[in-house]
Amino acid sequence: MPDAASAKTAGTRPRILHLITDPRRRGAQNLARDLHRELRRRGQASALRALAPHPDAHPDAPDTLATTVLGPGRLHPATLLALRSAARTADLVLAHGSSTLPACALALAGTRTPFAYVSIGDPRHWTASPVRRLRTGTLLHRAAAVTALADEARAVLLERFRLPAAKVRTIPNARAADRYPPAADEDERRAARQALGLPVDALLVAWVGAIAPEKRLDLALDALDRLPDVRLAVAGDGPLRAALEQHPAAARTHFLGTLADPAPLYRAADALLLTSDSEGVPGVLIEAALAGVPAVATDVGWVSTVVRDGATGALVAPGDPLALAEALAKVLAGDRAGYGAAAREHALAHFELGVVADAWQRLFAEVAR
Repeated sequence: MPDAASAKTAGTRPRILHLITDPRRRGAQNLARDLHRELRRRGQASALRALAPHPDAHPDAPDTLATTVLGPGRLHPATLLALRSAARTADLVLAHGSSTLPACALALAGTRTPFAYVSIGDPRHWTASPVRRLRTGTLLHRAAAVTALADEARAVLLERFRLPAAKVRTIPNARAADRYPPAADEDERRAARQALGLPVDALLVAWVGAIAPEKRLDLALDALDRLPDVRLAVAGDGPLRAALEQHPAAARTHFLGTLADPAPLYRAADALLLTSDSEGVPGVLIEAALAGVPAVATDVGWVSTVVRDGATGALVAPGDPLALAEALAKVLAGDRAGYGAAAREHALAHFELGVVADAWQRLFAEVAR
């Protein structure tokens, strides 16, 4: 590879190092993988590294084996040294959420390699305390650029952390449409259900995510308890799974564990349910929309940029299982095909990776220069 100086000359695209916390299939990691793949398809030098391993990383997940792990822990000295070394062959490090922010601030201090931070969640939730707000703000000021997933999220970052306006850009969350094709017909939908061991004839709702407190799977089960003709398929795992498997609605719930690829579940589902207390712009909503699946979601963070209430699905206030059940019943009994087609059209126009990657490449060129 040429050195950093020659890589930044006119006409040469900067070399990008994507940094993720671990190799799991989660929102930030999925965006990093898809963007990494798209940049390489476009002929731009791109590498992908994870700070640390994780026991829940699925060994068969697409691209998981191609992710090099830097060290034993997210902020372990050996990990930070490995990151500093890896950054020498890059013109820009793109830090995708969570622990990648302090890791880059520490490891790249005193180097000539800048880093940009991808903010994917709602900072009002994850910096609720004054101490966290001060610490996060200090680290964000170290970044050469910060990206937000929506204009509303950008406004929160600017106000909450007093960041320079020129530093914070809005670049939407995105997924590659070809990875989430809709079911071609009812036979393909039935085949997808059979492959996953799901009932072929029942109304089936998908729930995808970590079974953690903020994702509120308990609300999904409470809503399901009010819909006796509906089955729920849960793709994910986490600390609350064992307790929630004892819920009265668990008899009509299929706990699939962490899937290597959620695309078959989208093709199998009649709708997607998102019940979180806090989100940014969830990738699962984009994935489902690209697959032509309507969604019922809690109206938190910037979920409304993906789910258009009454057009591509339904939005409800967080923490209300009755409202979730009513909205889900309405979507399932309504024109699901029409909702799904509108969801896919909206996602293709605003959240398809081929469209969004252009904005990323413009940012890379500006920041690296």
